[in-house]
Amino acid sequence: MNPPFSRLLFAFLVASVGYAQEPRPESPAIREAMRLEEQGKFIEATAVLGRALALQISSPFPEIRKELEFELDRLDRIRKDYSLTRSDLYDALKRSVKDLTEEEFETWIAEGRFDSRVIDSVQYFMNASRSNLFFRYPELRNRRINPPSDAQFEASTLDAVKTITQAAQERRAPFVLPRTFRNTMTVTLKANTVPPGELVRAWLPVPTAFPHQLNIAVKATSSPVKFLAPMDSPIRSAYFEQRAERDKPTVFSVEYEYTAFGIRFDLQPLAVQPYDTSDATYKTFTAEGPHVVFTPLIRALSDSLAGSETNPLVKARTFYDWITENIQYSYALEYSTIRNISEYCLTKRYGDCGQAALLFITLCRFNGIPARWQSGWLTMPGGKTIHDWTEIFINPYGWIPVDPYMGVFAMQYFSGPGAERRMIRDFYFGGLDQYRMAANSNHSQALNPPKQSVRSDTVDFQRGELEFGQVNIYFDKYSYSLKVEEINR
Repeated sequence: MNPPFSRLLFAFLVASVGYAQEPRPESPAIREAMRLEEQGKFIEATAVLGRALALQISSPFPEIRKELEFELDRLDRIRKDYSLTRSDLYDALKRSVKDLTEEEFETWIAEGRFDSRVIDSVQYFMNASRSNLFFRYPELRNRRINPPSDAQFEASTLDAVKTITQAAQERRAPFVLPRTFRNTMTVTLKANTVPPGELVRAWLPVPTAFPHQLNIAVKATSSPVKFLAPMDSPIRSAYFEQRAERDKPTVFSVEYEYTAFGIRFDLQPLAVQPYDTSDATYKTFTAEGPHVVFTPLIRALSDSLAGSETNPLVKARTFYDWITENIQYSYALEYSTIRNISEYCLTKRYGDCGQAALLFITLCRFNGIPARWQSGWLTMPGGKTIHDWTEIFINPYGWIPVDPYMGVFAMQYFSGPGAERRMIRDFYFGGLDQYRMAANSNHSQALNPPKQSVRSDTVDFQRGELEFGQVNIYFDKYSYSLKVEEINR
């Protein structure tokens, strides 16, 4: 396993700098490295962080050392996200866009159609630039060579929306039509990623208890579970330990069953009741936090959308509708590389499901509407993937689901008529299909037991987390998959 460049440079700096006086608890090195990174000077930023980290070897401030280690690692993560050269991207687009010319490609670059960064004097493009081009510029879809089909996903979504809505209306209940699933999550660490004999620690997501997600049971595992997080954990995992063997992948798997209900609340603005603002849960989920920051841009957007409206249900619906029509979908950079995801999404006017979710959460919380993260997997036929959505608390209904991405999908990418697009968008404000495995009820939470190293995903938990010793094993070193089986009972 070849260490990343930043680690090699750090090893040299440790050997050459020696020891100096203890730094203060606030490290100016991180601020300087951030400035250099923004200028594209990654080698210089790495050197600054490496020198500061060398001075921390005998420091009594381990939290500063961890921050420096993360910032050093973050530079490598950005390099991994931006790995395409100009010629790499052009070659990929030539295989995907009919009649693309080099002149047209250069025009697209000049127009800023691709996420790119200058890293140490070389312009690199984000790995998903080809796919994101078609999300952001729908007029190019008729030029796409071998476009993927959403037909099964669209049909499954429309069927779920119609059947859940009808059942909820007939039964006058928000939780209907339960379905039982047996899923198997598998994480496979590449052979020889860690030295043979090293103890690999692994956390795999499993369902956590919600009113709509019940009868949860672990059925089988690849090795004994060392710790299973409590059923009500905000980030629920099964924790494993296994020794790596030479020339063999290290495989972790967990099979579990659960029952998921379809949800459809009959939301009436006139029925909304005031909040108890002294309640601890209210305070928690209306507060700022990681990636939920009440910046001037957030405040300005909120003011322009909400105006003098006071009803929290009406305000939340206004924010949701605006996102569905104004935020385009895009595959995302790794969340751990973004300083403030909600503002990033707002500024760029595009993002993936989790970025749109955090923007919605931030707008709601700024307006005193309790809002929180919910995530895991979407298992809809034709659309199985990791996925994030949200919940908001509205009196007297309690926590209700809101899936901003599905609203974006409905209004901007669904191929059916306008009435069906609006039906789907309306459903996912206060409704949710059964094809979910929810492992998280909050974002940026700590695993149990905690990792000794920095997380690969510091915000979400869907793909599993691995480490050995105090060294994180990043996503490029392992694969993950989810096998889904619906059980007919």
